[in-house]
Amino acid sequence: MSIITIVGAGMMGSAMSAPAADNGHAVRLVGTPLDRDIIRSVQESGFHPTLHKQLPAAVTAYQVEELDRALEGAELVIGGVSSFGVDWFSETVLPKLRPGVPVVSVTKGLLDGEGGTLTAFPHLLASRLPEALRGKVPFNAIGGPCICFELLDRRHTMVYFCGDDPAVLENVRSFLATSYYHIQTTTDVMGVEGCVALKNAFAMGVSLAVGIADREVGELDAAATAALCAPGAPDRNPVYNPQAALFAQSCLEMRRIVALAGGDGALAGELPGAGDLYVTIFGGRTRRLGTLLGRGIPFVEAQRILQGVTLESVAIITRVARALRARKEEEAKYPLLFHMDAILNRGAQVELPWGKFGH
Repeated sequence: MSIITIVGAGMMGSAMSAPAADNGHAVRLVGTPLDRDIIRSVQESGFHPTLHKQLPAAVTAYQVEELDRALEGAELVIGGVSSFGVDWFSETVLPKLRPGVPVVSVTKGLLDGEGGTLTAFPHLLASRLPEALRGKVPFNAIGGPCICFELLDRRHTMVYFCGDDPAVLENVRSFLATSYYHIQTTTDVMGVEGCVALKNAFAMGVSLAVGIADREVGELDAAATAALCAPGAPDRNPVYNPQAALFAQSCLEMRRIVALAGGDGALAGELPGAGDLYVTIFGGRTRRLGTLLGRGIPFVEAQRILQGVTLESVAIITRVARALRARKEEEAKYPLLFHMDAILNRGAQVELPWGKFGH
């Protein structure tokens, strides 16, 4: 039995406790400063109030002040923060890591930089290590279609683990692979991380068609989107041809962007791209945002409605569009991405540029 410490008690990070516990490991779940109520609930009853599920009995919960104790003796650290928690993770957790102990992160995102560079989070975190730990802590990441509720229910799930060292990846895989959690490994970090970040962007794009179809039948009640966008909820007005076309366009643009950033663009048609995009458009916050926008609700109003909801799709659309402009890329190659950027950042109306798709 080994000790696995999960830092960040959000839904996906907490769901990783299932394969960890099922492999016989002791699991320590540490909350961020935003997770106090979650950790208190898990400490009292084992119940995760956001997932609305019991966590495995092997899970011991720790408040953020107990981070040092939770990390003591850990042989694997799982980063469970959202993309908006990367700075906190860098400042608070990185200095406390031990040499040789690998980190595997569920965090999705890309950071744009000077000249239109795009950096995957495993490489970003490695660059932020204190000098004494540089090159001594291997960073890896998880990408692929995985709904946290289904992982906790032990549904068959297939993902990629990516990192720079194949031996480290195989070691990390051995901690977490189960009869239902199927793991492929690759050293193409940008290929995997680029796809899983971009899928959040393009899931919003596909969901615009859901909102447009709702508008056609007069469904404009913004408050109803929470129930309508729960995972597995049926479309109010089931119109799928536009969604399918937007899905295909999304894969095309993902392939081009990932290749431009130095990854294998073919992964856009595999688990990290098409697979992850598929599950994301079936429910959750990104679908809610796209549906609201498709109904004709301005982004500023949609933000107000979704107050308190982490909108990683907005960050990735904005960053990637900015990077492509910095590279002086032809906007005609990315018509859906740039239209989404215009909706979010320039107040544009939803007018999908159908004639520009497929080229």
